[in-house]
Amino acid sequence: VATPTLTPTPTPTPTVPPLEPMALESAFPSLTLEKLVGLTYPPDGTNRLFAVLQPGQIMVFLNDTATTSAHVFLDITDRVNSTGNEEGLLGLAFDPGYPINGYFYVSYTASSPRRSVISRFSVSQGDPNQADPANEFVILEVDQPYPNHNGGHIAFGPDGYLYIGLGDGGAAGDPLGNGQDRGTLLGSILRIDVSNATPGTPYVIPPGNPFVGEGGGIREELWAYGLRNPWRFSFDRLTGDLWVADVGQADYEEIDVIEPGSNYGWNIMEGTHCYSPSAQCSQAGLTLPISEYSHNGECSIIGGYVYRSSLLPSLYGAYLYADHCSGTVWALRYDGVQVTEQAELVDSELTITAFGEDAQGEVYILSRDNGIYRLRPLP
Repeated sequence: VATPTLTPTPTPTPTVPPLEPMALESAFPSLTLEKLVGLTYPPDGTNRLFAVLQPGQIMVFLNDTATTSAHVFLDITDRVNSTGNEEGLLGLAFDPGYPINGYFYVSYTASSPRRSVISRFSVSQGDPNQADPANEFVILEVDQPYPNHNGGHIAFGPDGYLYIGLGDGGAAGDPLGNGQDRGTLLGSILRIDVSNATPGTPYVIPPGNPFVGEGGGIREELWAYGLRNPWRFSFDRLTGDLWVADVGQADYEEIDVIEPGSNYGWNIMEGTHCYSPSAQCSQAGLTLPISEYSHNGECSIIGGYVYRSSLLPSLYGAYLYADHCSGTVWALRYDGVQVTEQAELVDSELTITAFGEDAQGEVYILSRDNGIYRLRPLP
């Protein structure tokens, strides 16, 4: 008797529901935090969140809706210059080896001279909720000509290297031409290796950086350039893609998916439009954004994350972003060639400063004055 041939049942391709409007709710209704600019987690399985406060504090608390208080993890207000609206303690990243070495990195602005500082600190050996402000180890300092466009976001990539976002140095229109100058670290995303930092060599250049060996004064730390003020970047935790929200000048906000060595156009371009010159500019060699929006009550894009968690299935695989002035939150899907779907999720009254993410990939929305929020489906 012949044995019947079994045809394997094909695995169905999961269908992602379309993007749909959402509501906002307080993620920690009994927790009061102000001047929030960042929220992240350590890779240690402790279910804690760390909030970055612009004046110079990092607060730690349990990732639980019922949380009522946060504790000071690090206070460096004595050395942080938060005078300008875009200055202050701006970034926090935990070392991939944090459970073993206790290292974490911060980004802040300092004065005399005005500069961006990337430093390493260590957690206390006796208290996992306390760090010593006296054990600062400076990794990198970059002079800042103006008090705005400091960038300031830092994050470790899936490759284990530290990525740093720096704005063009400030003022209107990039008067110093930093965006198109590969001889400066300003107006760029940097990639450095801090895994074997020593006092004499606080970081090294990864050999795969795109401008290694080019000479001519080109900074080998550069991963990508031509950015005005990258206000938050993130890595897709599934694909590793690097997403950047770049704040525009007066008319357009843009979203970029970064390719190493690429020039994202500022100040030749603002979004997909000529800026300097205002017409008939050459786009040769420039990489244009995957998406942009014009100002209609909006003023400053806030970059978020590609959602890869489970509580909001309609958002799976979508990139979340917002605007600082309008309080609007959007999502888009990108197939690697074009944006295939884009939708407004919620029009809030919040002054949104940043997004955050927890260990499970759930995404939070930070308000300058009103705390930490999360999206939820409409009833």
